[in-house]
Amino acid sequence: MAVTEKSVRQSVTLPARVARRVKSLAKTSSTSANRIIVELIESGIEARQQEKKRFIELADRLARSRDPNEQARLKEELAVMTFGE
Repeated sequence: MAVTEKSVRQSVTLPARVARRVKSLAKTSSTSANRIIVELIESGIEARQQEKKRFIELADRLARSRDPNEQARLKEELAVMTFGE
């Protein structure tokens, strides 16, 4: 028997354009706007976790690298991840 996770009611104010997109996604997928918001939040959290993991992997590679060219490339990649382009 599956255990269901307790839900917590949370009030969120969305910009109008985001709310319209959420409603549109809900309509096209025949689900509720609430379910779409939950899915988007879960996807965003997962994406952030993956980004953090990738950053740590690059930092570890940089620390282990002895090749100046690879070090420069890894530093650039880490800078772009941290500060953008």
